Amino acid sequence: MSPLPPAPARDPAWSLSRAAIGLWLAQGVLGTVLYGLAVVAFLVFVPADAGWLVTVLRWAGPVFVVVYGVLFIGVAPRLRYRVYRWEVTADAVYTLTGWLDRTWTLVPISRIQTVDVTRGVTQQLFGLASVAVLTASSQGTVRIPHLEADVARRVAEDLAARAEMVRDEAT
Repeated sequence: MSPLPPAPARDPAWSLSRAAIGLWLAQGVLGTVLYGLAVVAFLVFVPADAGWLVTVLRWAGPVFVVVYGVLFIGVAPRLRYRVYRWEVTADAVYTLTGWLDRTWTLVPISRIQTVDVTRGVTQQLFGLASVAVLTASSQGTVRIPHLEADVARRVAEDLAARAEMVRDEAT
């Protein structure tokens, strides 16, 4: 059994596709609109004189929608793009995720069992796909989301071929 390769002293080299920012912006706009509609429905259908809690909610609802919109349209998409990194080396797949809690994941090529490419409906609209690297470990699947569809396909094919070569060498 070969030892695990050492963790690199640097962040993984690659960012997600820039189109991921557009996808996250669209999701932020959609969420803001849905929350906004819920607040408008509350303001229209709940009488203003129904008590102090309703008065607080009539004030807090619009504030929530504005704060949500600022965060999920103005801040989160660019921050997500800056913090998510990935890389495939000769020995392993590396991912670095998280805003506050940073998670460094290393999957040795020899541990890869399956590589999947998925394209959700919104990903298809933006020309994106996600690569899922499945292992037998308790940690389960490592995902590299929102790559350009052709990049995701090439990464998956490369990883599957490398994993197969390692399995063939081990037998």
